[in-house]
Amino acid sequence: MSAIPILRHVFSATLAATGVLVASGALAQQRGGLPAAAASANHENLKVLPPDIPQAQLLQTMQGFAQALGVPCGYCHAAAQAPEGGARGAGLGRGPAAPQLNYVSDDKPAKKAAREMMRLVQDLNARVPAAVSKAAEATARVQCVTCHRGVAIPRQLADVLAQTAQEKGTTAAVAQYKELRKQFFGAQAYDFGEATLINFAQRATAPEDQTTWLRLNLEYFPLSSRTYVALAQVQQKANAKGEAIKSLTRAVELDPQNAQVKGQLDQLKDAK
Repeated sequence: MSAIPILRHVFSATLAATGVLVASGALAQQRGGLPAAAASANHENLKVLPPDIPQAQLLQTMQGFAQALGVPCGYCHAAAQAPEGGARGAGLGRGPAAPQLNYVSDDKPAKKAAREMMRLVQDLNARVPAAVSKAAEATARVQCVTCHRGVAIPRQLADVLAQTAQEKGTTAAVAQYKELRKQFFGAQAYDFGEATLINFAQRATAPEDQTTWLRLNLEYFPLSSRTYVALAQVQQKANAKGEAIKSLTRAVELDPQNAQVKGQLDQLKDAK
């Protein structure tokens, strides 16, 4: 699901609440996914935030939503009709024309969902102080980034991979893992830690799939004793005792103080 800067104004928890706040003016322009600062200070169709919210605070809130979910404003806001005699987004400067958005429109379902999520989060934040027996100012608040962490749909990495593996096979899931790691490593979106693929491998049913995931983990964590131990377990179940001994031997080399792994290696050697 990164040092994504989220402003205190961001108190929603999902789906681009860029669709919840609507700058009036007939059609506000957008550059780079964020509403133009020159938009009118008179707001229409605000249903969660106060209608008299200052323009600067509105824009900061919108920016926070977009950053928390890693999406442009168009994720929730409907596109505006192109003005007569010109292409949509014309007159916005150099480079590809940026789309104009109708910030007042409620056409996109994501915008409606965002409003509900905002209300849900407001309710959660109101309940948390009593739940943890702390004053409101001493309580951590739920924000968009709490769940989303830079992705629009906040799913656990293992669940994302499991769906891909089921629908397209292990090879496709491995490729997806590598692409997600390339795109999001160092961010908060997904857990690319040592344990993730170990645990995911244990969820797989086919030994060859388990081996594939564990070998992949060793590409990123070549000094992972835990991965070699898990690999040895798969190899033992496949009656590949020689390979299991090699894996456990390497695990002991990497973690010589682990008496449990040493014991497993000794037992396997004695049983050979």
